[in-house]
Amino acid sequence: MRRGPPWVRHGLTWPPSGERPSWWPENEPYPPADWRPMRVRFMRRMAAFAFVALLLFAFVVAAFVTLLIGTFGAVTGGGGVGAFVLAAFLVMVVSFNVARGVRRLIVPLGDLIDAAERVESGDYSVRVRERGPRELRALSRAFNEMSEHLQRSEAERRRLLADVTHELRTPLTVIQGNIEALIDGVRPTDEAHLRAILEDTHVLARLIDDLRTISVAEAGALTLHREPTDVAALARDTVASLEATATSSGVTLRADGAGAPTASVDPVRVREVLTNVIANALRYTPRGGSIVVETATTTDSLNVSVRDTGAGIAPEALPHVFERFARSDDSPGAGLGLAIAKSLVEAHGGRIEARSTLGQGTEIRFTLPLGG
Repeated sequence: MRRGPPWVRHGLTWPPSGERPSWWPENEPYPPADWRPMRVRFMRRMAAFAFVALLLFAFVVAAFVTLLIGTFGAVTGGGGVGAFVLAAFLVMVVSFNVARGVRRLIVPLGDLIDAAERVESGDYSVRVRERGPRELRALSRAFNEMSEHLQRSEAERRRLLADVTHELRTPLTVIQGNIEALIDGVRPTDEAHLRAILEDTHVLARLIDDLRTISVAEAGALTLHREPTDVAALARDTVASLEATATSSGVTLRADGAGAPTASVDPVRVREVLTNVIANALRYTPRGGSIVVETATTTDSLNVSVRDTGAGIAPEALPHVFERFARSDDSPGAGLGLAIAKSLVEAHGGRIEARSTLGQGTEIRFTLPLGG
């Protein structure tokens, strides 16, 4: 059974190149099999260094004492006892301070080594006490921030994995049930039932595409194909494409706003933002309500707002509307639309926000820089 860090236990190399870093000691195996012996060796070396430093200091002081004794002896005719006592006291004071300084350096470094071992083993809750010289305190602070970030990322990863598993299970279960019904002869293999299965596969494909868009955008790897775009005209086209859906739901949908200066944006992605925000408004606007899409400009930015007359969002839920899989219990969607909109807007260097009052509707407003 392999022992040591995960990359050793699984027969992997770290870093991926497998090359020894330039700063790694030549006489140490790489990658390390265990961190604890490294700390013991580190402590011994630091102690040896301190001992040698004290010996050198004692030698210098001894020479200084000899010089003082000779000088005082020549001047006073005595043995220079006072000089010897002064030099001995100086040796004691400096030795104490050197030992104290070395201890202030060794102990925090040892804590960091232990904490690094625990983080390497997957314990991201570890924190180190910020003590020692200013540089070590800054290093400890950076280590604690790194651990906190890793802990949040791990919690987010686990939550996202659970949410994705839940969302993928629903369409897969429907598809599996329909296919089993066709095989068992419970349902006829006709166009209507096959088309229903095809629609479920479309739902599954859209969910996968949405998850990919979010992951790529949040990783900063989304490629934008910017071009001068009349966003006001783009908003009117998007409204026109969704007008039939709004009419069937009994909702009035319109676009307001005169022609605006062109903005350097990716028109496909901005249309996706508009589609997701308007579709979300349609989902929560009751029959007889209305949705208005407005565009306006300032000196250096373009503002787009989507206002609806729906039921509004509860104050405690409002800060979470742009999170992945955030939705109400009666929502038919996956809760990814506004999360995608936020990722795409921020990829353009813009910002998005939500305002809502219960019983009076919701406004989603996003801002894009004109210059891109």
